[in-house]
Amino acid sequence: MKKIITLLLIFSSFYSVIGQTTTSSIKGIVKSSNNETLPGATVLAVHTPTGSKYSALSNEDGRFSILNMRIGGPYKITVTFVGYQSEEFNDVYLDLGKVFSLDVLLKDESQKLEEVKVVGTKNKVFQSGRTGAETTIGRRELSALPSISRSADDFTRLEPTASGGSFGGRNDQYNNYSLNGAIFNNPFGLDAATPGGQTGSQPISLDAIEQIQVATAPYDVTLSGFTGASVNAVTKSGSNEFHGTAYAFYRNQDMTGNKIKGEKIFVPSLEQTQAGFSVGGPIIKNKLFFFTNFEIDERSDLGSNFVANNGDAVTGVNESRVLETDLINVSNALSSLGYNTGAYQGFSHNSNSRKGIVKLDWNIDDNNKLAVIYNFLDASKDKPAHPSALGFRGPNASTLQFQNSGYQINNKLSSFLLELNSKINEKVSNKLQAGYTHFDDFRNPFSSPAPVINIQDGAGSNYIIAGHEPFSINNTLDQKVFQITDNLNYTVGNHSFTFGASFEKFQFQNSFNLAGYDNFGNPNGYAGTFYTPYSNVAVFLADAAKPFATSIIAQNLLYAQNQFEAKNSFGVGEDNGWKLSELNVGQVAFYMQDDWSVNDNFKLSFGLRADKPLYFNTADLIQKYIDTDNGATRNNATQYYDPETGNQVPLISTKLPSDKLLWSPRLGFNWDVNGNKTTQIRGGTGIFTGRIPFVWLGNQVSGADDSFFQIMDPDYKWPQVWRTSLGVDHKFENNYIVTVDMSYNKDINGVHVQNWGLRTPSGTLAGVDNRLIYDNASDKQSNSAYVMTNSDKGSAFNSSIKVQKNFDNGLFASLAYNYLKSQDVNSIEAEITGDAFAFNPALGNVNNAVLSDSKYGDTHRFIGVASKKWKYGNDKWATTVSTFFEYAQGGRFNYIYGGDINNDGSGTNDLIYIPTTAEISAMAFSGAGQGAAFDAFISQDDYLNERRGQYAERYGALSPWRGKWDLKVMQDYNFKVSSASTKTNTIQFSIDVLNLGNLINSDWGLVQVPTSVQPIGVSVDQTTKIPTYTFNGTQTKTFNYDASLLSRWQAQFGVRYIF
Repeated sequence: MKKIITLLLIFSSFYSVIGQTTTSSIKGIVKSSNNETLPGATVLAVHTPTGSKYSALSNEDGRFSILNMRIGGPYKITVTFVGYQSEEFNDVYLDLGKVFSLDVLLKDESQKLEEVKVVGTKNKVFQSGRTGAETTIGRRELSALPSISRSADDFTRLEPTASGGSFGGRNDQYNNYSLNGAIFNNPFGLDAATPGGQTGSQPISLDAIEQIQVATAPYDVTLSGFTGASVNAVTKSGSNEFHGTAYAFYRNQDMTGNKIKGEKIFVPSLEQTQAGFSVGGPIIKNKLFFFTNFEIDERSDLGSNFVANNGDAVTGVNESRVLETDLINVSNALSSLGYNTGAYQGFSHNSNSRKGIVKLDWNIDDNNKLAVIYNFLDASKDKPAHPSALGFRGPNASTLQFQNSGYQINNKLSSFLLELNSKINEKVSNKLQAGYTHFDDFRNPFSSPAPVINIQDGAGSNYIIAGHEPFSINNTLDQKVFQITDNLNYTVGNHSFTFGASFEKFQFQNSFNLAGYDNFGNPNGYAGTFYTPYSNVAVFLADAAKPFATSIIAQNLLYAQNQFEAKNSFGVGEDNGWKLSELNVGQVAFYMQDDWSVNDNFKLSFGLRADKPLYFNTADLIQKYIDTDNGATRNNATQYYDPETGNQVPLISTKLPSDKLLWSPRLGFNWDVNGNKTTQIRGGTGIFTGRIPFVWLGNQVSGADDSFFQIMDPDYKWPQVWRTSLGVDHKFENNYIVTVDMSYNKDINGVHVQNWGLRTPSGTLAGVDNRLIYDNASDKQSNSAYVMTNSDKGSAFNSSIKVQKNFDNGLFASLAYNYLKSQDVNSIEAEITGDAFAFNPALGNVNNAVLSDSKYGDTHRFIGVASKKWKYGNDKWATTVSTFFEYAQGGRFNYIYGGDINNDGSGTNDLIYIPTTAEISAMAFSGAGQGAAFDAFISQDDYLNERRGQYAERYGALSPWRGKWDLKVMQDYNFKVSSASTKTNTIQFSIDVLNLGNLINSDWGLVQVPTSVQPIGVSVDQTTKIPTYTFNGTQTKTFNYDASLLSRWQAQFGVRYIF
């Protein structure tokens, strides 16, 4: 056995992946009652549920350190030294990634023997290893707080800086998610940052999770892979007793609200069942343990929360502006050409998932502990066409789409992880992790082969969406993740050194066929993914009615079917077949850190990390893509314009971004001011290096095509931020704990996207809006080049305060507030590099990196938590009531034109000019009365009215405050299966109610969203440069109420058996 362990350690020294924390530790000092340090004292910690033993001897300074300990508890800690009375600490619990400080005073044996039993606490705030802001969520919160989705997001929202998946005003794709310390991101980054996110599935059951930690400023250099937050979850393990649970939860549309502001709405159908079981126990007592969980989730929803406008002049809360007659006419026209659009309302979307985990924990001996974990996910979800990529598609109040314009997404995942924790001697310990994850993602389109069909409203905005989903043409993605990491800890004196190395590799194969059904050679004109000639319904119907020889849509439908049949006759990635992009990317890192106990009350950590990007054979794979006869063409001789220099430069697809070392020095401290854990000052400063969603690099492979050219700047560097934070924790005599945290982030390598097919604009728009515009002859290349590059302008400031208390009667309560000011030059949410450019609102030179508000995060956010459990009837009965509330203002948005006013090639990035009342009379509108209606619209909008005579700002507008209360009630009945049994079993009934206020009053808990971010359309005469504006007079207010479940109460019932 020792040989096996030695081989594993040797192996780890050659290969080492960015592992996140899975364990905890105990550190402290042993002194005599005379305050003399006691070297050689024995500290033994026993995890009582499993009998796992961890031990250490105090060094010459009396200090001891026990690392890589199992989280949770309770632990029994015994401290002994020859000639002194032993000291025992019971009921000690350890939190994920935190240091439990234990300073011990031993009495001389000659002193009177006292039976002193010191009980450890579950204090998550005063920890000597805590430097930056972090939130730890344990079993109490996971079991008691309200959640219907049973998603980790319902608990990471306890972090004050959270806003959805964003933390501290950063894009959620910049977070690092880990499970049991291993990478658990969605590495390619399509639609969601976490595995299963595309299907709305939780990759791991809530019942399998022991703790979750959200750290926004950890100065531990072993943590990396993020410039947002580190979100780490650790799963449960078995113990010496058999424990298990079986559970089921159910809800339907009858358990949801049916009114908004007193008005009854059409309630979409809904049915969801979640059920599963968990069981854990010993295989060999004190030696080998198992834990397993399996869960299913089946859900059915109405395909759209919006219904068509029936034309009765009364618009309901969830009634779209899109006329039912228009939808029927479009569907009938396509039906006459042999294409089935599917229904426009009343259809269902299904979501299904199966997931499970098996975990084995082996106490090889007192010094070596091994964990082996396997988990899987098999999930699918029916979805509408992408709501915003390559144009706004709804379904919403402005735009509706047909059923067959959607698709089914499938996420399959299998993951293996091995972790070996070893104590080599009293000074040296080691943690080795190795993992492999396989993702198999693919789409099943609802549509038969067909082009993308976008029909506009006459004002430049999309109105009806039909045809094939643009991103679901033979779209498959295979991802493999290999990871290994090794951390060696060496303790000497008052220093604890960490030396580590990590290695990670990602392999991607993506068949992505954007515009695969576009008939660019149609003799009657192009209509498809990138352009629509259908400015309104009448134009489309006229084209559909034409004879085949002169009809655009008729020829496009036949072309799509022919393409489907032809490409299927060849293999994926082969000549004349479907496209295949292949990408291999990774990272290797080396780091070291010193955790220095300067004295009993002051801890200092400083470390240095070096990360090196790896691209392996990706350049060869790009060339392979170019050489394949797949319809893509790439001319390396084409000259583009470098916006920084203005010089013409070639862009070579096989030239990859910089792979230079990225250095991350960090410094953190913790000061127990009074030495009694009542006042703690902590903080630090350092650089954090993250990953990108690798789809952005994948775009350089699939974008090696002059027709839609995408590439990364050869000088591009992976994301880095410089983060500085300061925090204070104070515990008052009445046990209230107040925490204040402040942090400032400055981009070193932020992200910006430019079009190097554009020069500096030289034209000027005529009229009251005299912005710079692009001249076709002098300012534009024949084709675009969407280039991802860096910017260092972005920053974010967070300030939060939190008050919490554990009351003597069992009540726990907390209240927190966070203020955020986040700015960037491009709030990228797009997966396609070209989209990241096209959806970045701009003014003047669109390639300039202009700093403005970020779309991510809430400017103001209040949250509160309260939970209490009552026991009665000789402990046979127990009732738990818990609540969570949130009041926040965020939801930043833009006001942009519907149309390409500056001629830069994008109809979704031009910030509007907000005219004065006098200026409106000088503007040309396409219809009578539109100017007056636009003036009235501006007057009712506070933001627009205050900025008359100016341009709208990028993400300058804020949505109204939103707020809600969630409630959970659990009723337990405890019993013993027989009089001889010592174990208590429990039957538990629960009800979760989200947005309780809306249940009480339909005016409460409502979310307001912009009616349209393109309130006005525009077209420009390219000769005179005179714009003509179109404003829909029916748009009279900025916001409408979101009639989805975000604004309505919803409830879920559950039953659970615990043994």
